[in-house]
Amino acid sequence: MTATWEENRARHILDARRDRRQIACADPEDLSMEAAYRISRRIRDLRSSEGERVIGRKLGFTNRTIWDEYQVHAPIWGYMYDTTFHDVSAAPIPFSLAPFCEPRIEPEIAFAFARAPRARESDDELLGAIAWYAHGFEIVDSLYRDWKFKAADTVAAFGLHGAYLCGPRRQMTDEDAAMLSSALKTFQIEIARDGETVDIGHGGNVLGSPLSALRHAIEVIANDPDAEPIGAGEIVTTGTVTRAFPVKPGETWATTVNGLPLDNLRIVFA
Repeated sequence: MTATWEENRARHILDARRDRRQIACADPEDLSMEAAYRISRRIRDLRSSEGERVIGRKLGFTNRTIWDEYQVHAPIWGYMYDTTFHDVSAAPIPFSLAPFCEPRIEPEIAFAFARAPRARESDDELLGAIAWYAHGFEIVDSLYRDWKFKAADTVAAFGLHGAYLCGPRRQMTDEDAAMLSSALKTFQIEIARDGETVDIGHGGNVLGSPLSALRHAIEVIANDPDAEPIGAGEIVTTGTVTRAFPVKPGETWATTVNGLPLDNLRIVFA
């Protein structure tokens, strides 16, 4: 496979996103995971050259309970941009789904770093690197019809990242690190559509804890010679606590959080 093929694939994927157009998966013989991450980085460069700014990373497929559903059996990561991160902690306004092809919704925990994290840090050390945490909805989107793809296809196509709608933030200076480390393993999020509960997930679904998922990402990215390590100021979303659900204009989605001192979230979609 040549760099020209990867360049062309990157532009093809980026054009499809802009046109809200679904595409065919790549030939598996052409698209290894290594090639997919090179395409992801090329897309990052193209988006950055057009004024978008990388503000963090998104993790995907950290919830083992959904691996069989998507036939993806290991976590992935992608980039998050200032154009895809939205603070919805104030008075909510309807969020438009118009840019997306087949959007789905996922409740996720996000962490923001005060300093650059290091691989193999203890829970206390890792929490000490964090400025704040929150929960929110990631809107994931598939450029591949009916959500049928190989893992490498998802990496190349933005890690399925469409948007992250971030709820109220909790400052780490207000937390007991030991208690938070334990709570992240056991907390629950109930997700409801138009007032009806559709799923309940717990922190243990996410590689044992969102903190474990965060550590996994730090180590994987630090060992990738072509990727920049996660740095101070970056925001990292850690993957869905529940299953992912199709979301449509006119629906109202809400969370109820138990076991963490985070406010519930409610979003109306347009």
